[in-house]
Amino acid sequence: MSKELLTLSERIKMLREKSEMTQSELAKVMGLTRSSVNAWEMGLSVPSTQYIVELAKTFRISTDYILGMNETATISISGLSEKQVGALIEMVKCFPKDKE
Repeated sequence: MSKELLTLSERIKMLREKSEMTQSELAKVMGLTRSSVNAWEMGLSVPSTQYIVELAKTFRISTDYILGMNETATISISGLSEKQVGALIEMVKCFPKDKE
């Protein structure tokens, strides 16, 4: 089963939408204008290394995932209680693993 690879612009938009953020909200978190975020999502410009790192921190994923270097997303569990981590592990067990 082949997976369609997302472009950087599509990945940024997908991460923002999954986080239920508007372009304006993401821009505020990043210290940018909404038009800058829009330009990233439209593929008119690309974020600098500094903003790739900030995006990774904001969405709590790796820079490799944002850049499409690794299709495996990771989630930071720092700051979560043992009960919260346990709940996440149990939830993940509910999803089937892809068989390629």
